[in-house]
Amino acid sequence: MTNHETDLAPEPERLAQLLEGNCADPFAILGPHPGADSVVVRAFLPWADGVSLDTGGERLRMTRLHEDGFFAARLPRAARHERYRLVVQTSGGAITVEDPYRFGPSLPASRTEAVPTGDDRRLYELLGAHPVEHDGVAGIRFAVWAPAAHNVNLMGEFNRWEPKALPMRRRPGGVWELFVPVAREGDLYKFEVRSAPEGASSGTPLVRVERTDPFGLAMELRPQTASIVVGPSRHAWGDGAWMEERRRRADFDPPLAAYEVHLGSWRRRDGAWLSYRDLAEELIPYALDLGFSHVELLPVTEHPYDASWGYQTLGYFAPTSRFGSPDDFRHFVDRAHQSGLGVLLDWVPAHFPRDPHGLAEFDGTHLFEHADPQRGLHPDWETAIYDYRKPGVVSFLISSALYWLREFHVDGLRVDAVASMLYLDYSRAEGEWPPNVFGGRENLEAIQFLRLLTDAVRAEFPDVLLIAEESTAWPGITSSTSEGGLGFDLKWNMGWMNDTLSFIQAEPAARPGEHDLLSFPILYAFNERYLIPLSHDEVVHLKRSMISKMPGEPDAQFSNLRLLYGYMWAHPGRKLLFMGGELGQWHEWDHDSQLDWALEALPAHRGLMDWVRDLNRAYREEPALCGLDFDADGFEWVDAEAVKAGVAEFVRWAPGGKEFVLVIANFTDHEWSGLRMGVPEAGGYRVVLDSSAPHYRGLEPADARPDAPEGTPGNSIIASSEPVPSDGREQSIVLDLGPLTVLYLKRAQG
Repeated sequence: MTNHETDLAPEPERLAQLLEGNCADPFAILGPHPGADSVVVRAFLPWADGVSLDTGGERLRMTRLHEDGFFAARLPRAARHERYRLVVQTSGGAITVEDPYRFGPSLPASRTEAVPTGDDRRLYELLGAHPVEHDGVAGIRFAVWAPAAHNVNLMGEFNRWEPKALPMRRRPGGVWELFVPVAREGDLYKFEVRSAPEGASSGTPLVRVERTDPFGLAMELRPQTASIVVGPSRHAWGDGAWMEERRRRADFDPPLAAYEVHLGSWRRRDGAWLSYRDLAEELIPYALDLGFSHVELLPVTEHPYDASWGYQTLGYFAPTSRFGSPDDFRHFVDRAHQSGLGVLLDWVPAHFPRDPHGLAEFDGTHLFEHADPQRGLHPDWETAIYDYRKPGVVSFLISSALYWLREFHVDGLRVDAVASMLYLDYSRAEGEWPPNVFGGRENLEAIQFLRLLTDAVRAEFPDVLLIAEESTAWPGITSSTSEGGLGFDLKWNMGWMNDTLSFIQAEPAARPGEHDLLSFPILYAFNERYLIPLSHDEVVHLKRSMISKMPGEPDAQFSNLRLLYGYMWAHPGRKLLFMGGELGQWHEWDHDSQLDWALEALPAHRGLMDWVRDLNRAYREEPALCGLDFDADGFEWVDAEAVKAGVAEFVRWAPGGKEFVLVIANFTDHEWSGLRMGVPEAGGYRVVLDSSAPHYRGLEPADARPDAPEGTPGNSIIASSEPVPSDGREQSIVLDLGPLTVLYLKRAQG
């Protein structure tokens, strides 16, 4: 170098770090550096043929100090150096751009310092990529949390994916940030994180890994892995009436019947996915027509592997790009609300995949996951488990939960795999897990996280639902945190699901001997606020579809499935049915295909859909079927011993103890003639629902029933009580009950 060039250059060691991409303090080298009588400006643009400074009145050519694209120039102090721009000459011509390194920090230290403390519940507003105006200039502010990184480089379409050219500024709290005026909404980007190998000696080369933005609001379609700069939402919400009604409904706990959906395989068009907007036009009216109150979506958080169904999440703030943009998803939720349908999302704070572009060992350390493999690696899914001891991780997850509720107006979150979070020995053999500080197997940090989560949601959104997928007898899942519980609104009743499916899959002749599977779930039915599910997990991995689980020939299989659904909808607890269950789809669910929609044209399958529709109507309209779902006063056996013979007889009571629905389910394959059963009140009894009615069996259209006014499954009195004591009651009725049939009866008025 000449003396002039030496005067312009930074210290050789710092320059070498910059050129190697290992610069941890780029603002000490790049941008303007005022001296006593002049200002040295430096720029690193590897693709530039030449660079000049434009100070608004004159242009000064910068000197190339290194062949890799390092330039510098000296301005007199009188020049307007604080407002200069770079004129970059390339083979395609000259462009004028702002220099990112002439700007001061774009984030206040008070907020970056709070990131590792766990106090910030809106981290997505601070971190990630956000269009802002900084010092009067529009651009994108990028920020990422990587406290152990040696340095972080920003790369994207705006710098030709050259990571060395945009090293970021380190801020308090382990945050790296950079304001980039040339970046725009829609640009693709990544962070290149460089860190020293753990335990490495001085001088060991840094490890460099390209990372997706943990707070990215959108991501490329797999297998690409870049994040996408997303601007402010342009969606104009029209669901004000729904949101107001939701707040009002929170006071009286309305019934919930959810249709569980995997968006990628519900329906396709020419083999391709439907978009969020397509689904708004097709899925929403379909679910409403069947009478469901909500759709529950398998995770729409971004994920790299289709076969994980979304449960191996990496984009905790990004609706998957498989079906469109974030605003497209807002449109879906908005349309659902305006149509009268709620939207629940599956959300996964238990674990995450270890893809190299994701969260695992993010900054060279186990930043998000537990470092101990006996606590940080999930043996079932080979995924990483969050370290809930770290306040920054807790803040990351709670910020994600609140983001979906705030930004997308969703009506609730179903928290996946809660059991795996609660137990240190989950899926581990003796000696493969470290006990807690008290010597127990409870994961104390995860328990505390779940309580913080439910409290945070409850404080801001008291009208949304929090649902736990929890498969053990852990007490207090749906008790408030002030009472020592976890604070969820509902818990999946996995015990009911397992026992009932085992019972119904037995041959009818064998069911009386398995009667405990039917009666036992009632013993704990009111210990928690339960949702009873027949979910996606029950129709994959060689478990067979719902109709294929049923024993017998096809006619018997349909009768058994109608019987199962009828019993389920009459049983205490909210309801959930996975897509395809209403169709009677014969083959297992395949996430790479779609439901077998041709079945809609077949009478028996249409009859099953009519049955689900009428069950939902009855559940919604009969207070006795839903008003006391969580109260033992809402259920009463007529004859508990009858279960031993394969018949379930019980009463569902409405709040106040006046209205009731009588439920009789024959799980055997023979008719019960002259079945006498006690009834709560004298009078005539009419059919509310009968699973053996001809139209449910596909033998006649639903509108061919002369005794069925619009909106009711039936109206005729089939039995009148007699003053003959039975089952401890003074009045009784006599019924002929067909095989594999469930009846809902109600006392006729007048």
